[in-house]
Amino acid sequence: MGTTRASKVKLLTAIGLLASSAALRQEPEEVDLFAKQRILTAIGPGLRAVRQGANGRLYVLASAAPGLVVVDAAGKQLLAIGEEPAATGSAAATHSLITFGEDCDVDAEGGIYVADRGANLIRVFSPDGAPLRSFAVKNPVSVAVLEEDEVAVATLGETHLVMVFDKQGKDVREFGDPEPIAERPELNRFLNIGQLATDELGHLYYAFAYLPEPTVRQYDRLGYASQDIQYTAIDSLPVAVAVRKEIARQEKRGDAPSFKRVLTALGVDRSSGEVWMALNNNLLHFDKAGNRLATYKIYAPGGARLEAKTILVQKDQLIIGSDPLGLYLFSRPDKKNTK
Repeated sequence: MGTTRASKVKLLTAIGLLASSAALRQEPEEVDLFAKQRILTAIGPGLRAVRQGANGRLYVLASAAPGLVVVDAAGKQLLAIGEEPAATGSAAATHSLITFGEDCDVDAEGGIYVADRGANLIRVFSPDGAPLRSFAVKNPVSVAVLEEDEVAVATLGETHLVMVFDKQGKDVREFGDPEPIAERPELNRFLNIGQLATDELGHLYYAFAYLPEPTVRQYDRLGYASQDIQYTAIDSLPVAVAVRKEIARQEKRGDAPSFKRVLTALGVDRSSGEVWMALNNNLLHFDKAGNRLATYKIYAPGGARLEAKTILVQKDQLIIGSDPLGLYLFSRPDKKNTK
């Protein structure tokens, strides 16, 4: 009895200390952030990813249509993979269909990689869209090009979080143990589904889509984890509690997992390693050490809420995509006072 009372006192003291610490800690002020304009207006429903090549081209994936579209810096469509050309002689060309693309990336030479979950393949295309090769991966959901002609893939259900393949499609290493969130293996693996991104410093980022506490884990290319970037502010507690309650309910029911994403999009400043994390229309900016710098509510120019699906971080602006609302251009708020 005395031990129980002492434990309660310790717990209350700890809660009080945490509350005091949160009150003393300066939390970033939440700011409304409005897009400057919508871009590539033909893209909307089914939007999956937007990437940028070293040549400045944008690579936009929307499934099931129009597929993967490549545009130049001026927004002119150069290529489409997965849709028929609009007319004979069009600049757009179609070389191979994508069954259902979940993610894409581009290498330094302009080679295009698509995680085709519909076909259980990673498809590789040349810079002009010609199919080069493909290799089998069951249920790929994200893809990221690494150095030395390697490619990292995240899936729906493999034992490890990340699989790395060489140029020939050989599985050369796997890493990342799922977080133990649920007891049922199928449920636990689902809760560990994630999205990949890279930076120019040789890091690979894994954004957990369904963990109660939004988390991005940073690895080196060999699979050694260096840090977790996590959102644990007091205003995130209600969502985390609700997710854990839903996990407990689905644990008891034993049916197929079904959850809403907690972390809906990831963007990485490739030059600095700073991370942008979206929780629907909440956009969080972290420095490379994992400290939260700012929090934004994001909106389309007319004031509609944007629930982010994909984020591309550029030098002075952000491109944020929402399904079905499309792609929007934002000035980078952290660059406003720089010259």
